Amino acid sequence: MEIPSSTPIPSKMKAWVYGEYGNASNVLKLDSNATVPQVKEDQVLIKVVAASINPIDAKRMLGMFKASDSPVPTVPGYDVAGVVVKVGSQVKRLKVGDEVYGDINEKALDHPKRYGSLAEYTAVEESLLALKPKNLSFAEAASLPLVIETAHEGLERTGFSAGKSILVLGGAGGVGTQIIQLAKHVFGASTVAATSSTSKLELLKSLGADLAIDYTKENFEDLPEKFDVVYDAVGQCDRAIKAVKEDGGVVTIAGPVTPPAFIFMLTSNGSVLDKLKPYLESGKVKPVLDPKGPFPFSQTAEAFSYLETSRAVGKVVIYPIP
Repeated sequence: MEIPSSTPIPSKMKAWVYGEYGNASNVLKLDSNATVPQVKEDQVLIKVVAASINPIDAKRMLGMFKASDSPVPTVPGYDVAGVVVKVGSQVKRLKVGDEVYGDINEKALDHPKRYGSLAEYTAVEESLLALKPKNLSFAEAASLPLVIETAHEGLERTGFSAGKSILVLGGAGGVGTQIIQLAKHVFGASTVAATSSTSKLELLKSLGADLAIDYTKENFEDLPEKFDVVYDAVGQCDRAIKAVKEDGGVVTIAGPVTPPAFIFMLTSNGSVLDKLKPYLESGKVKPVLDPKGPFPFSQTAEAFSYLETSRAVGKVVIYPIP
């Protein structure tokens, strides 16, 4: 997508904003006169082309993290893909015209930005961004950053490595679809098992799962096989610890936590996207977009309502953003 470098940057933009906490259908409003964010020295301004939404966006909108959140009004959105239109004075790597993507909040719950990605423009630290793989569309790229970085960080924290086995709880979700692929194709897992409902089992296998478990018909903790690592992406920690080997590890991203499992919050870093770029460009690791999308920018509130059903497969993407 070419954006002429001479194009003037407006002072106002369209953005989805909430000024109070609640469900998106009640509190999220389209503001056609929002202020374009200022660029700090280490940031670039992105003309947003696509964004994706995550459960953390909906939980944040409900006020579940307000003790550590930035004050409202808030433009939600962590994941972005777009084109650099302005660079701060200390930006070294990126330049105007670069097609980039990333998770715009370094610490997911520690004062995330008030100006998120569900807007025409967003300002982001250069360190959180990577150049978009050439083979991915903006919509595909926007689906990836938070979930692929979360999948990667969790695997790293458990010490996952080639030849180990893993069970993924919630294999068809945004994070789960990436854990399966990274475990198999990047880390070299010996066995990947994953849970989902009946209709999503074939998807799990297509992503690299050796064993697809239908949670509506069997309990994964009753399987005779135990795993080196269990990665819980749905919040079933009390059951997850029953499926791990004695010297194995359990990581969760959805509490409450039952020892010896541990929970972590993602630290966003563009270098992880750079590291995974060869796997994305070769097609070994793929974005997974929910077939109901992409949702146009005007239907962002409807996209949140769909996300809140917890039935989405992979990621819910907003595209195009005007």
